Amino acid sequence: MLALTLLLTLAFSGPQDSMRRIAIDERLAADAGLRIGDRVSLSATPGDSGEHAVIGAIVRRGADPAEIARGEYKIRLHLTQLQGLLGYRDRVDRFAVATTSEQAIAAAQERINSSAFGFHAHRSRDIAVQTSATFAVVSRFHRAIGVITIVASAIFLLCIMLLKVDERRRDVAALRLMGISGRTIVKGVVLEATAIAVFGSIVGVGFGALTSWVVNAHYQSVYRSPVKFSIVTGDVVLLAVSLSLVLGIVAGWLAARRLVRTPPLMLFGR
Repeated sequence: MLALTLLLTLAFSGPQDSMRRIAIDERLAADAGLRIGDRVSLSATPGDSGEHAVIGAIVRRGADPAEIARGEYKIRLHLTQLQGLLGYRDRVDRFAVATTSEQAIAAAQERINSSAFGFHAHRSRDIAVQTSATFAVVSRFHRAIGVITIVASAIFLLCIMLLKVDERRRDVAALRLMGISGRTIVKGVVLEATAIAVFGSIVGVGFGALTSWVVNAHYQSVYRSPVKFSIVTGDVVLLAVSLSLVLGIVAGWLAARRLVRTPPLMLFGR
């Protein structure tokens, strides 16, 4: 591991103009109180005088979920600076190659692998899949929780609608005795259930957006990362609203059908 010793001194003009410039991430700048133009000393081992450099830029951290749990600081140097600090000379651990097209990836991978013993090229897509395996497991776990929650909510909603409609049995019995058909009563209950479902959907989407904003604000400040921990997307909103409308209408229709099939006198308790 490369150990970097940072010695903050006062920024000055003149000799520092000939020094090499480096870039540091915003987390290091905030924790060490560094600013653009400050002079630092870089060394591979703590305690060495190292090589002097000037902070030329402060880089914003990328939204990489794999770096959330790491408390590492990042410093960007010129390649010759890094070689001098590590003493690697012309050796590297790994490097990235950009291809011009999707068809050139296989050819480039074959040529790199056959160039010398010990070389092994990997597609960036394959590396991303391997490094994000943990997040895929968490995603499937959240999907399972969501399915269980939806099923439980549907059963709970149906029970609530049955109880609410059952409380209006005398009103329904009076309407039936007045000559109003059961179909009309069912339509009225379904219309009311639809209005409640629409209102609940609006409130639910607003509450979800507010909760997502609070979660992002909290964890982004804790981990000091621009990663969005909670996202309310259009497909999620569409799925939630569709489920709300379908479940509300079905629950209202089942509750109303159950009530209108009962004779009016039995609804009065006779």
